[in-house]
Amino acid sequence: MPDQAIAEAGLALQPPRPSRPRRLDLDRARGIAILLVVFGHVVAQTVPPGVEWYEPVRYAIYRFHMPFFLYLSGTVVVLSGVLGKPARLVGRQRAERLLLPFFAIGLVILSAKLLALHFAHVDNPPEGLLGGLRDLFWTTSHSPATSVWYLLVLFLCTMMGLGLARLGLRGTGLVALGLLLQLPEVPAIAYLDRFASHFLYFAAGVWVAEREGRLLPVFERWQGLWWLIFAAALALAEADWLGDWGILGMRGAMVLCGLLCIPALHGAMRLPPVSRWEWPLVLGRYSMAIYLFNTLAIGAAKAALILAGIGWTAGWFPLHVTVAMVAGVALPMLVKRLVLRRIAVVDRLTD
Repeated sequence: MPDQAIAEAGLALQPPRPSRPRRLDLDRARGIAILLVVFGHVVAQTVPPGVEWYEPVRYAIYRFHMPFFLYLSGTVVVLSGVLGKPARLVGRQRAERLLLPFFAIGLVILSAKLLALHFAHVDNPPEGLLGGLRDLFWTTSHSPATSVWYLLVLFLCTMMGLGLARLGLRGTGLVALGLLLQLPEVPAIAYLDRFASHFLYFAAGVWVAEREGRLLPVFERWQGLWWLIFAAALALAEADWLGDWGILGMRGAMVLCGLLCIPALHGAMRLPPVSRWEWPLVLGRYSMAIYLFNTLAIGAAKAALILAGIGWTAGWFPLHVTVAMVAGVALPMLVKRLVLRRIAVVDRLTD
């Protein structure tokens, strides 16, 4: 529309704003969160018989690591001024940034699994090409590439937040909506179930970012208390004491742990010793590439070990975990540095 075109043209003609200082606390948080993502992907379905420690650890991580990622995304949306930009401009930029990788990596993972089925064991195998495509983008509870869900959900969260911001609904209203979305049983169609269960944490990021001048000092000052409460929530979740919150079902554990992790983890990123660590900054810079390619790298590493005679057994499981973690982090970083940076469009999409 003409008014929209004028607004976008005016935005383009404005002198560039001074760049905001790099938020190293958010970079470190992304780096540590992506490491937890890789650990959670080490096992796609079941651990070998005799391994008792991995599932409880993974269960605890899954109560908070993706909520924390959505929280960070909501924070960045506010700090980068996305909610104040023209909707068409944001939609186009976010579709390119999130939906293109979502479809591209989903198809790459599906193709890789269809090919690997002829040579090695494949976790969560697709039911042929047509069945795989159906499950990849529609019946997503059976998706052969479940790991890509965050990209679509983040796109939906951003556009929902932008639309509601136009109606005057900001952080508090978004959090209230996020709590309401915990109530219905949303079908696993096009990851709408994950959108409903995770919008709350994106909204929490918006809410905190709007008040961070007051809240971040509280996160820092009361670190001991926040970690005590967060650890207690994880212990209750592990003991299955939070699994019967009426209509919330198992979401009760994620709601409690996912919200309590925010002051504990974000506060820790801003204080020594974590605020002096350099390695999370490196992982944070490569977090998009690691997110996109870690499952492919882990699957290739597992297949290589099995083909080399190192079985998926309790005795060899520590080696599998170690190799998978190294592959899931290092191989995507190498692909980014050696391949993707040579292709400008792909380099931009994987930053």
